Formats: sequence, C-alpha cells, structure tokens
Amino acid sequence: MRVAFQGIHGAFSEVAARSMLGSAATTFPCETFEEVFDAVERGRAHRGVLPIENSLTGSIHQNYDLLLHRRVHILGERHLRIEHVLGAHPRTSFARLRRVRSHPQALAQCAQFLRRHPSLTVEPYFDTAGAARSITDSDDPETAAISGAYAAKLYGLRILRRNLEDRATNFTRFLLVGRTPRQPQRKGPMKSSIVFRPQRNQPGILFRILGVFSLRDIDLVKIESRPDPEAAFDYLFYLDFMGDPAEERVARALDHLQEVVVSYRLLGTYPADRRDRRSLRRTRGATGGHSAD
Repeated sequence: MRVAFQGIHGAFSEVAARSMLGSAATTFPCETFEEVFDAVERGRAHRGVLPIENSLTGSIHQNYDLLLHRRVHILGERHLRIEHVLGAHPRTSFARLRRVRSHPQALAQCAQFLRRHPSLTVEPYFDTAGAARSITDSDDPETAAISGAYAAKLYGLRILRRNLEDRATNFTRFLLVGRTPRQPQRKGPMKSSIVFRPQRNQPGILFRILGVFSLRDIDLVKIESRPDPEAAFDYLFYLDFMGDPAEERVARALDHLQEVVVSYRLLGTYPADRRDRRSLRRTRGATGGHSAD
C-alpha cells in the first residue's frame, strides 16, 4: 500500500503512517499538505496521513479547510506521542552549539528548553526531519536540529538531549484518509467526523444543534469553528463524536441535525484511537530535557 505524507523521510507523519499501516506500507513524501490530498485524489497513493491537531499547540487549520474541499474520507486516526530530541553532528558537543533549527510547531512545543538556552539562535525550518537532514548535508558542528528520534537516527545525528518538549502530554492526532469510505465495522468504539453550516440569525441555534446529540446520549469529543469562505463572518463547525451512523440513535441524530443546519457533510467514520487517554494518565507533568550522555 502506497501512503502519502507531508515532509521527508523521518517526519512524524511517516512514523504515524507506519504505526497505522505497518512497516510493509510504502511511504510517499510530499512537499505540502495539498500534495498529499492530490496524491490520494488522483490515485498516486492509496492513503494519506495528515496531522490535524496537537495537544499543546492546537489545531492545524489548513488541514481542516482541505478536508472540506477535497474528495477524501477519514478512515482512521492515531494519537502519536511526540518526543523531540536535539540532534547534532556526530563529533560535536552541546557546548559547541550556536544555532538550533526546526519546524515552527516543534520550536513552539520546546519553548521552555529554548528559553533556558538563550545563547542558541533559533532558525525556523520547513520540516523537523528536513532540519535533521540539513545538519548531515551541511556537516556543521555548531548547528543542531530539533526532530524526532527516528529522524535523528535516520540521518546519522548524535542525540545530545531528549524530551525537549514542554510537557510529556505532547501528542499529535493524525488522520488516515482515502478515496472511498471505510466499510462498516462493528468491533470496538467508532468515531465520526462531520462539518455543518448553522442557520443564520437563529438565537440559540448552536444550543439546539448540540442538543441533537445530547438528547441521544452521544458523546461529543470536539467541536471546532472555521470561517466560512463563502460568507464573511459566517462559520462552519467541525464536530467529532463517538458513534457510527449505522447505529439507529446516531442516524436519528444526523437526520435531526439536517433539519436545523443549512448544510452538512459526513467526513468519515472510523475506529477511535483510545490509547492516548491511557498514555496521558501515565505521562503527567513536564519533561526535563535530559542529556543523552
């Protein structure tokens, strides 16, 4: 199976892809998120893997917008524990470092570590794995990269520090997308993702919408608003809930929902990844940025 992801080999998205589909999957790097969607829509990849939100820095809004406009379906999810390491030239030491580079998201997730080391000049880079590869390509002993351990090892870097992220509860949720919906599944908890446009100028309309699910004891996992590109200062709402439209109560809720919204679309129904909640309970508190020495 050919799987598209954004970044280069070693990116967290590639790690998520292999976690979901196994090591036998053939990973296909893309420069942008748009190219991941293109690859899936045009049949150059069977699946695509996309980050949708991080537990520390929030949602990746670009991918929410792309899900709305592209002809793909959500088939799965994975909550991946994000551990950032500091990788450098194999013959360097932490004392020699003058610069550190990484993707802006990773830099934001390691803000406390960077504040503790103000002598390090921060250089934003297009990708965490790309930052790791750039150290190998430049053979620069004074620059380090913040990346995942897999990328650091893949590009032959020495890991000088581990667990740079501000908190151990640093997870990114990745979505698996494909051209056709997932076949109905009865085993294990299922999650569904929808997007809808509420009716305008209706007092209490959002309360009425949420009540559609509350009345049927359907667990709402997340709601996210995004500007409606078709109407200034109107909003679309993305909603994740536990349940499958094949269930009668969910089917009734969605029928009821369509009576109180202008438009609605089911983005996908897929097995819920529940492992993150157990992991979060095990990894409370901040990490320490420990040395690898």
